[in-house]
Parts: sequence; C-alpha cells; structure tokens
Amino acid sequence: MHGASDQDALARAHALAVLRGAALGDRLVVRARHEDGARDALGTLHARSADAVTIGTRRGPVVVALVDVVAAKHVPPPPAPRPRRP
Repeated sequence: MHGASDQDALARAHALAVLRGAALGDRLVVRARHEDGARDALGTLHARSADAVTIGTRRGPVVVALVDVVAAKHVPPPPAPRPRRP
C-alpha cells in the first residue's frame, strides 16, 4: 500500500506532466506551496519556462515556480455571464 508521500509524489508528477503538455491559452488550476500552506492560481497558461509557468488570472499574471507545484489540472471555461434582469 502506498503512503501519503508516495501519493504526493504521484500527484506532483501528474501535475508537472499536465503543465508540460498544456498549450498556451489552456485554462488550468495550479496549486503550489506558499509559505505555510498552498495557493491556487486559476486562469489561462500565458507562459512556460524551464523553471516556472505564468497563469493569467482575473487579478493579473501569477508566476508559479515549478519546484513549488503540488497539483495542476485542466478546467472548463467559465460559465457565460447571466443576462441582467430588467
């Protein structure tokens, strides 16, 4: 049976594979270690280097170091805005 650290390693390997295979413009959520916890970046993949990815979020671009990545996955587009009621 696999321990928590094995599962963490598998999740991280999967996340890095998702980030390597994603095309610029793909919508992703990336969870990364941040201080004593984790932080999520939800948005489109704007850039990728050997060390980091840049996710364009509603609050602006977020650079995530690959060494800090815990999980990542593709997400569907946001829902269409609801029409305003008169």
